[in-house]
Amino acid sequence: MKKRYYIAYGSNLNIRQMRMRCPSARIIGTSEIPDYELIFKGSKTGSYLTIEPKKGSWVPVAAWEVSAEDEQALDRYEGFPTFYYKKEMLLPIKGIRSGKIRPRNTFVYIMHEDRVLGVPSNFYMQTCLSGYKSFGFDPKFLHEAYDRSREVER
Repeated sequence: MKKRYYIAYGSNLNIRQMRMRCPSARIIGTSEIPDYELIFKGSKTGSYLTIEPKKGSWVPVAAWEVSAEDEQALDRYEGFPTFYYKKEMLLPIKGIRSGKIRPRNTFVYIMHEDRVLGVPSNFYMQTCLSGYKSFGFDPKFLHEAYDRSREVER
């Protein structure tokens, strides 16, 4: 079965969580999505991370190699296609082991844009922060997204 490359920017950066959800998934590297920003949006069940276009911004991401079964588990978790849709992106992935940069066709989940801004639960925020720490990403991206979602609440 052909493997695909999935790009994670939120709670799926949490390695322990991904190991449970997608047991055969393998971390292959990291990258950045240019001209996008992180933002918290949601529904009655809670607020979660998504990405939206913003010129000059960028979002740190981890790339996972996933099987068809893993992708189906991700589809269920992300509420695809109702809550999130998938977008294909060609990104330069820096290998975890080799450090070499290779272009890869990847897919990413993006929340439907009509969802409203909202503040995430503390648990969700901690799950994302743990993932950021694992990959050595600057948590300022999460804190800035959190601050933007709170501004709308006021």
